[in-house]
Amino acid sequence: MAITTTSPTTATNGSVTNLTGGATKNAADTQDRFLKLLVAQMQNQDPMNPMDNAQVTSQMAQIQTVSGISTLDSSIKSLSTQFNQMQGLQSISLVGHTVTTPGNQLNINNGVGAGSYSLDSPASAVKLEVLNAAGIVMDTVQLGAQGTGQQNFTWPASSVAANEKMTFRITASNGAKAVNSSTFAQDKVVAVNTSGTGLKLQLQNLGLVDYSKIASLN
Repeated sequence: MAITTTSPTTATNGSVTNLTGGATKNAADTQDRFLKLLVAQMQNQDPMNPMDNAQVTSQMAQIQTVSGISTLDSSIKSLSTQFNQMQGLQSISLVGHTVTTPGNQLNINNGVGAGSYSLDSPASAVKLEVLNAAGIVMDTVQLGAQGTGQQNFTWPASSVAANEKMTFRITASNGAKAVNSSTFAQDKVVAVNTSGTGLKLQLQNLGLVDYSKIASLN
């Protein structure tokens, strides 16, 4: 849950600056800046159009609200930190497992390539194409009719050289109508990284991937 704030904006009609910022400052600093602005604007107000009591009361109520937001923001940040720590501990159980994440890299292990895809709607024909690092199609496989949801496939990769990067693409149709598809790369989790701004998984071939981008656990 994020709290949106805006920076102070000076009014052009003699009213006090609309101060809604301060989520990144503590309440005391926010109040101090507000009071200084209030005093300055009262001293320099237009004598022909002075501030009335209602305006002052409204602005004082506003600064109390801003102070409350600052306190709430600190509480949310604390809860977020605790949640990330708990999530990190739970994700350790993923180490050694294979997960899928958006991408089209073919995961080759022991002479077998593996990948996943999903279809937005059922297809009467699905075609798999395997490409080398230069983007040249090395093999084409007809996968037949497939339903919606995520589908896994394997491809014989015994002829692929060690460390060669292979990718794949999916083309699907239902009769004469094209069917939208999404591709997913499969990879093994080797470590969990809780440093930085969020939880990340260290994958064997794909490197660091945000935990939020993991589509499924195989």
